[in-house]
Amino acid sequence: MTAYLFEFIGTAMLILLGNGIVANVVLKGTKGSDAGWVGITIGWGVAVFVGVFVSADQSGAHLNPAVTLGFATAGKFEWNLVPGYLLAQFLGAMIGTTLVWLTYKKQYEITENQEGILNTFANTPAIRSPLWNFVTELIATFAFVLAIFYIAGGTMGDETISLGSLDALPVALLVLAIGISLGGPTGYAINPARDLGPRIMHAILPIKQKGSSHWYYAWIPVLGPIAGGLLAAVAYMQIGI
Repeated sequence: MTAYLFEFIGTAMLILLGNGIVANVVLKGTKGSDAGWVGITIGWGVAVFVGVFVSADQSGAHLNPAVTLGFATAGKFEWNLVPGYLLAQFLGAMIGTTLVWLTYKKQYEITENQEGILNTFANTPAIRSPLWNFVTELIATFAFVLAIFYIAGGTMGDETISLGSLDALPVALLVLAIGISLGGPTGYAINPARDLGPRIMHAILPIKQKGSSHWYYAWIPVLGPIAGGLLAAVAYMQIGI
């Protein structure tokens, strides 16, 4: 149960700080509106650092279903632990984004930009193109998960691998690089829990003028990262190092 608890805590911290920087930039009446895209990518990188550092020694700091499923597919994580990890990740994301809403409650009340409000919870594409949005998420997550295998010190064999607290900075820099390099088309979800959990809360929470939760798009930041994570696992197994 300790591993599940810290997977929940780490994911909640990740989303609290990650969606928190987005809220600070896009909502009306904040002091962070000048930070822009670079500020958002740096903020998400730091959010990953904190989430991984807090949870790594207890849960391995997956914080992402694409990582959990990728590790399990490659034989580096026990399948019987997967359901509990996924549940902890989704619940953590839902709680983390709810804390962002509470923090910025007054700013949400005066913000009229419906897409901006949604972006503080979940992803929307810069150009709506379902196929290419899916491809973008797949490629970005493939790069992310493949790198995670080696940051975690993975070698071929049956042993389990996981992130340690010393891996927090490399993972944070990896997410920063992906955000700056590959994040423009879709906002780089690269994590099904990061998008779907907060999107559910966007639909539930009593937010003025929040508009649609864009459920037509929700499958892309779920299936794209899962596909990318699974392909990364296959590539890792084929490399054989």
